[in-house]
Amino acid sequence: MTEPSTSEHGRTDPSLSAIMSERQQLINLTYRLLGSLTEAEDVVQETYTRWYAMSPQQREAVETPGAWLTTVASRVCLDLLGSARARRERYVGEWVPEPLPDGAQWVSGRWGGTAAADPADRVTLDESINMAFLVVLDLMTPAERVAFILHDVFRYSFAEVAAIVGRTPAACRQLASSARRRIRASQSAAAPAALRADTVRAFKQAWAAKDIDALIGLLAPDATATGDGGGLVPAALHPVEGAEQIARFFAGRMDSAPDVTLVESTVNGQPGLVAQVDGVSVSVLAFDIEGDRIKRIWAVLNPDKLRPWRTAG
Repeated sequence: MTEPSTSEHGRTDPSLSAIMSERQQLINLTYRLLGSLTEAEDVVQETYTRWYAMSPQQREAVETPGAWLTTVASRVCLDLLGSARARRERYVGEWVPEPLPDGAQWVSGRWGGTAAADPADRVTLDESINMAFLVVLDLMTPAERVAFILHDVFRYSFAEVAAIVGRTPAACRQLASSARRRIRASQSAAAPAALRADTVRAFKQAWAAKDIDALIGLLAPDATATGDGGGLVPAALHPVEGAEQIARFFAGRMDSAPDVTLVESTVNGQPGLVAQVDGVSVSVLAFDIEGDRIKRIWAVLNPDKLRPWRTAG
């Protein structure tokens, strides 16, 4: 993407810093809308490309550039979400949102960098970005997802949402309400952060020891475990259900990969695990914990979705 930074007389474009300062907001928005950091990056690049494709006079006529950028990015996401169902039907196995590492920084289009990087390039991790939340978002219609994220997470008015999605404010209110019901129906009783961390640590220890009884004790009887290999690496094609079945499955995976190292990490703002081989991340696990029992596990093995985990640090 080419971004002119100077005027025809060689002076710095005074609008450039203001426009680029919207990048954090756009990355935060598009990742939530798509559940894919790679696609979010592409959408933000496309949004800026469209901005700079306009003449200087057209850009000057935009009263609120940030609102313009958000509108364009949201509409691009809406189009992508509309075609996502067909793309998911061609996806090999289960599709899980792309996991985000803690404190990762988006620097010059690449993950990594130093702590001195521009804070505006940092992806915000909070409760609206945890894996359980993103999985539910993926079950919504495109219009539901966009209306809900814009209104409930980013606090846009329904009139503003309506202008973006091409519906009436009343229709957008209904869409957000429907999305809210989906979120409430799927939510587990929140466990304290310390208890979540302790439970994940106990799972790590039991898994490393291949202690099936201990694993069963940490899992809810109706727990599910979903793996995403994208057809690129071996992974269960369908969710594994039930505490005993999951315990035996994970113990078996440890038998087949004796050189794996399990590392505690923050995954989408929650306690999680990273499986590494020779220091390279090969799987990232996110957990949904209710009380002191694990209800859901999402394991992302697709190497295309692990790029931030292999370059951050």
